Amino acid sequence: MAYFWFKAFHFIGVVVWFAGLFYLVRLFVYHAEASQEPEPAQTILKNQYEIMEKRLYHIITTPGMVVTVAMAIGLLVTEPEVLKQGWLHIKLAFVALLLVYHFYCGRIMGQLAANQCSWTGQQFRALNEAPTVLLMVIVLLAVFKNSLPTDITSWLILAMIIAMAASIQLYAKKRKRDKEKSLATTSQAEPQL
Repeated sequence: MAYFWFKAFHFIGVVVWFAGLFYLVRLFVYHAEASQEPEPAQTILKNQYEIMEKRLYHIITTPGMVVTVAMAIGLLVTEPEVLKQGWLHIKLAFVALLLVYHFYCGRIMGQLAANQCSWTGQQFRALNEAPTVLLMVIVLLAVFKNSLPTDITSWLILAMIIAMAASIQLYAKKRKRDKEKSLATTSQAEPQL
């Protein structure tokens, strides 16, 4: 029975952790783009994003990570024979990458708060794709274990992921271009003094 409790809370922890990671980097996008706003809006926005980032990281994302890892350890204690399986070693390697990503986001958060981060909103949008890829690989390994399919369906899913990431990047570029056009049109329409 302990196995099922560990598993249930492991799933809950994963959902909370990933929700936090996805939203945290989205806040980084807005934080970075706030630099393009005129004062006092720039300072107000940056201060608000800093508060939101800290609360999200410390109250939601990090506890979600802790619950995920603690429950995973509980699962391994109840079924230690799974440690001998190759798929789990690969999954744990991807989880290690996810932990690095988590703490790297904490580092970026500090840099943004100190105005020492040179990343653009576009770069943060690209960074926000990393947990999606990690999530998919980790879940596929957990579901399929040693029988991960490598047929055409798998390649189609991979192509779909790449297409989604590319479309997000293209949409962001379009929005930026539209904003620049709008600003150029507005500045041309203003009377010259």
